[in-house]
Amino acid sequence: MLSVAPSPLLAQTGSEQTAASQRIVFPASVSQGALVFGKLPPGSSATYADRNLRVSGYGTVVFGVGRNEAGPLQVQVTRPDGSHETVSIAVTPRQWKEERINGVPPKTVNPPPEIAARIQREQARVSAARERDDDRTDFAQAFIWPVKGRISGRFGNARVYNGQAAPSGHSGMDIAVPTGTPVKAPAAGVITFADPDLYLTGGTILLDHGFGVSSNFLHLSRLDVKVGDRVEQGQVLGAVGATGRATGPHLHWGMSWFSTRIDPLLVLERTP
Repeated sequence: MLSVAPSPLLAQTGSEQTAASQRIVFPASVSQGALVFGKLPPGSSATYADRNLRVSGYGTVVFGVGRNEAGPLQVQVTRPDGSHETVSIAVTPRQWKEERINGVPPKTVNPPPEIAARIQREQARVSAARERDDDRTDFAQAFIWPVKGRISGRFGNARVYNGQAAPSGHSGMDIAVPTGTPVKAPAAGVITFADPDLYLTGGTILLDHGFGVSSNFLHLSRLDVKVGDRVEQGQVLGAVGATGRATGPHLHWGMSWFSTRIDPLLVLERTP
């Protein structure tokens, strides 16, 4: 019988495959307001900003970069074999413009004590829903526009209401379309919050995409879903309106990674 030595090419290929399976992949730099995707060896663990990141079965992790984050970001990774690696990611700063909005009801800019207390209670409910951390990867699909129209307000821009500066930048993207325009789910997920009458945001829906990533839709005139509903991409959630603090009909589409606000426009531009 003849004994055949293993092919060097095959041995090299196997070695390369093993090395590839242990690779940690993140972008070298990201923008403020970005949703960041990484790839780890399956079975790894990772932390970022003192939070344990959820890792999918095939090694995907995701996290958000705040509007004011300066970087560099530090992600701590532990592979299944116990080896550690710290990944450093640079943050590209953005220029935030000023948006002046006049004609806003004064009580929504400087609310009296009883209204301020109501706003605080309502926002606490929304914040609690954003802390959900489901093991679903709906966030990984390519997002679509919930409505198509003119962008009338951009994420991160400084807001001035009736001449008074808001304490923080705009938390989402405003799209000007007529009242009654159907609002579609930009990606699949589960409805975790639905209320037709919040003081500042009016008709409000929160759609959770898994791993702490969620979309919110504000100022709605109609809600067609309820908490606990599973929705698929493109499904109608409700209708555009001008409820809450709004000077005209538009959809405010915001996105978050837990409490970190991210830019929906950057998520739309991402190629999975």
